[in-house]
Amino acid sequence: MAIGREMRLSQDQIEGLRVSGHLHDVGKIRVPAEILVKPTGLTPLEIAMLREHPATGYEILKGVDFPWPVARVALEHHERMDGSGYPNGLRGEEILLEARIVAVADTYEAMAHDRPYRKAPGHEKARAVIADGRGRLYDPDVVDAFERVIATGFTFVPVGVPPQGTVSD
Repeated sequence: MAIGREMRLSQDQIEGLRVSGHLHDVGKIRVPAEILVKPTGLTPLEIAMLREHPATGYEILKGVDFPWPVARVALEHHERMDGSGYPNGLRGEEILLEARIVAVADTYEAMAHDRPYRKAPGHEKARAVIADGRGRLYDPDVVDAFERVIATGFTFVPVGVPPQGTVSD
């Protein structure tokens, strides 16, 4: 939501980002928990199973009558600007703007916070990875907005984690 506000999206689009942010990984419900918390590297089969979660999320959400493209965000949030993402290898503006925003926020959140199976690489490493992918993996306008948001002192927290002096959007 903070990135969307920084990009001067409409209040309606920002609300859609809020809903999409909460639901974009719903497809992981079909990924065995053992894979989601595995403390070691994943096998090629496990990676393939994990990579099905965007399409599964789309299938779950496409029948819900949202006023925003929530199902498409779930489907496209792992697509990358250069076409190297999944599940459909979309590139550039073929990827919904809201999905490009969720991609950056999701990457940052995944790297900046600990997981049950690993210690977080950290905020600075996450920022560096996103900056390095600017234009190649991530929409440059989204990365620039993300950096401006971070520069204000804004702190992202994982969804579901009670805020402790931080904002969860």
